[in-house]
Amino acid sequence: MTKNTVQKTDHIKIGILQQTRSGDAGSNMAATVQEIRKAAEAGANIICLQELFLTRYFCFEENYDYFTYAETVPGKTTGTLQQLAKELNIVIIASLFEKVDAGVYFNTAAVIDADGTYLGKYRKNHIPDDPGFYEKFYFTPGDTGYQVFDTRFGRIGVLVCWDQWYPEAARITSLMGARILFYPTAIGWATSQSEEVNNEQYQAWQTIQRAHAIANGVHVVAVNRCGLENDLKFWGGSFVASPFGKILYQSPHHQPDTSVVEIDLAEPDFYRVHWPFMRDRRVDTYQPLLNRYLKP
Repeated sequence: MTKNTVQKTDHIKIGILQQTRSGDAGSNMAATVQEIRKAAEAGANIICLQELFLTRYFCFEENYDYFTYAETVPGKTTGTLQQLAKELNIVIIASLFEKVDAGVYFNTAAVIDADGTYLGKYRKNHIPDDPGFYEKFYFTPGDTGYQVFDTRFGRIGVLVCWDQWYPEAARITSLMGARILFYPTAIGWATSQSEEVNNEQYQAWQTIQRAHAIANGVHVVAVNRCGLENDLKFWGGSFVASPFGKILYQSPHHQPDTSVVEIDLAEPDFYRVHWPFMRDRRVDTYQPLLNRYLKP
């Protein structure tokens, strides 16, 4: 099997915006718009923002004041991004703190098509609760089910951060026809950790997502934030992986990065034909996966 047998058609460009955040949502929005324009000028067709891009990562503590950050989706922010998407002819994936009603909040990714149409949203299913990541205090587990979106540049799937660690989420979204999986992300190191532990954690994070790419024959795009926020040092390292897990691009760890990466949408078909994991699935044997735990 040789890579050069892939037909070089259907090339699109992915824009990743890895940013630091201030405490002011207005300035964060202005900086994001500026970087979206920069990526679009470089040819980006689909631009993915980091998780909860409008604010600093507030889930480091349980604080009722932070519920004021939430907004309706669609709403003010999606409206601004719809105008921008239409102007620049780009697809935008935006992660937001969504308010449905008092006491009902979600960690939500909105998808906007290149003509400015709001295509819908995915609500994060897997909600962590760890030191520095107290998301269960803020977010209800998602109720949208897994989602795919038919954009001008192809069918995409969007999952959010902690969803990255679950092969079931990647598999289901891929089975629904996604050819690119996007993961808006906010993940970092505790400032007290050693470089050895930091590297181990980053490699695990990237490796499992590369495995999703390989197992499902899809491109994977993970967009993380960077910078020091409270006792968390967000590790950046945003990346794009091919459908066979090759790293096509990786951002630096410690500085903002706006980059555009070309991918070939013909590659998923190539790899799925030559490595037919989908064909050989034994769906009749997978019923035990519906159990939380299996006793020996």
